[in-house]
Amino acid sequence: MADEGVRKNLEGLGDFIRRQRTQAEMSLRDLAARTNVSNPYLSQIERGLHEPSIRVLKSIAGALNLSAETLLAQAGLLEARSAEAAAAEGTGLAEGAPGGSQTIAAIESDPDLSEEQRQELLERYRAMVARARSGHA
Repeated sequence: MADEGVRKNLEGLGDFIRRQRTQAEMSLRDLAARTNVSNPYLSQIERGLHEPSIRVLKSIAGALNLSAETLLAQAGLLEARSAEAAAAEGTGLAEGAPGGSQTIAAIESDPDLSEEQRQELLERYRAMVARARSGHA
């Protein structure tokens, strides 16, 4: 059933946002303040109860130091591969960045990782690089 697929997609998006928020050691209130989105609405998004607009997704992505493309892909609005390429370019981890493209290539080609594990590892790597570049290592 199509509704079931949408619900699972929203739950997956909410779980992803929650993991990223907790990894960034940010409370829902902190995220609400940084995004100008209400705390209750963010909670409902994290629980998969609402489908956020692109504007809200972009705001959440910015607050979590993620590329908007990554969050749009998690929401099912972009192809995952094109989002990874855009995210790599947007964070300076694309071809030509010292070590960035090699690290990403190693993660993407590791046969021992599931696709979900690859995505999570890439997100953590990008978040760590973004923090290091902003001086919050």
